[in-house]
Amino acid sequence: MTRAHDMGGRFGDGPVSPELGNVVFDSCWHARALAITLACGSLGLWNIDASRHARESLPPKDYFRFSYYERWLAGLTGMLVENGALTAEELLMGEAIDPSDLTNRKLVANSVNDFLTKGSPTDRLVSKKSIYKCGDLVKTRAFPENMDVTGGHTRLPSYAAGATGYVLLRHGAHVLPDSNAHGLGEAAEPLYAVAFKASDLWAQPNNSDDEVILDLWQSYLVLA
Repeated sequence: MTRAHDMGGRFGDGPVSPELGNVVFDSCWHARALAITLACGSLGLWNIDASRHARESLPPKDYFRFSYYERWLAGLTGMLVENGALTAEELLMGEAIDPSDLTNRKLVANSVNDFLTKGSPTDRLVSKKSIYKCGDLVKTRAFPENMDVTGGHTRLPSYAAGATGYVLLRHGAHVLPDSNAHGLGEAAEPLYAVAFKASDLWAQPNNSDDEVILDLWQSYLVLA
């Protein structure tokens, strides 16, 4: 994760202010932003890990000033241009210069439900065996970095780097985001739910008895 995106447990960002009530979208355009993102995802030009990487790779000055769905749209427009779905000029104009070859892939209303279930299941059958069992003490890598792509996507947060916890659950094998986000294949490997004491992650947690549970891939871990 990039520093701007990797906010978990970080000091200096102010208090978390939960929203009251059951409002899903604060503004109508938030719903449209979500719909546009899903519709563009149906074009098949990228996967969910690539879209996460696009959002977390926004320039820090933009990441901090954008609202949640502004980050979604900024990441989306970047991917559309990078993958040749449209040009920067078309973005500025607000209309296509030429007809798109992707028109036949457009998401129509009666196929939305099928598309939303298309990404399931995410588990995979692989030959790579789980080397940790429930209850094992494990330690995360010292540096929360993608080991194959410099500056690449990873799901290991910095606050848990180098920390010791125990395996709570084994989830089977799942697609490795570090590889999948960069078009290098699914590279599925065993995934574990690992529990950490809050006091092992932060010097002064609000409640030292709390546990933080993270889903972490096997390549993120070593025996403690």
